Amino acid sequence: MQPEAVTAWCPTAVRRPIMLQGWHDLTSIHWRYDPEVVQALLPAGYRVDTFEGSAWVGVLPFHMRRIRLPHVPPFGPLSTFPETNVRTYLVDPQGRRGVWFCSLDINRLVPALVARVSYRLPYCWAKMAIERDGDVMTYTSKRRWPRGEASSRVRVRIGELVDDGEVSAFEHFLTARWALGTRFGSRLMWAAVDHPPWAVHRAELLECDETLLAAAGLPAPDADPVVLWSPGVDVRIGLPKRVVVPPGPARPAP
Repeated sequence: MQPEAVTAWCPTAVRRPIMLQGWHDLTSIHWRYDPEVVQALLPAGYRVDTFEGSAWVGVLPFHMRRIRLPHVPPFGPLSTFPETNVRTYLVDPQGRRGVWFCSLDINRLVPALVARVSYRLPYCWAKMAIERDGDVMTYTSKRRWPRGEASSRVRVRIGELVDDGEVSAFEHFLTARWALGTRFGSRLMWAAVDHPPWAVHRAELLECDETLLAAAGLPAPDADPVVLWSPGVDVRIGLPKRVVVPPGPARPAP
């Protein structure tokens, strides 16, 4: 099945979210990969999404803010914290495009455990910090649990804002993602995501020292990354639902 079109706006609003979040001060650093390398990270039934024949994997540090349930106030310090995720892009059996998380590091143990149980996402507990000095952002992370030793230090200089009409098809491919795929045991699951379009800035990578890609099972990139920054968006996440896998072709009679 052909993938659905990439759209700058969320095509279907999440009217009954089960989780509200803010993703702010976000830097995305993406590297090109051979699709077969990334496909090996995905469970059967999902296939890697590509742009002009290449898969893309990103390291995205940002500030998670005011994570909460609908109609419930944030949980104080447990609701706001740094996060760094490693992600790639996939297509489900119905042709829907989404995000696959290889890892998500945060500096709050309880939310990491809750997310592992509820969404079956590979959250990790880490020591983290975010600093801003003028137009320079610095993100640091050192994983504590599980799969220790993974770490990252990223510094970027924020550049010019890209006009809405000048955001490229490739930049929409990386940013306009309206679902996340996961797996509960042997079942593929899908959760809708709804937020305004990202305000995209060009960014200059000043420093990137990371071992998160290797910890995810990926080889070292062999080319320079694509770097963007955004002040962020507020996000509505829907209830995970089971992915309907169409039956395979009938086997010929012996």
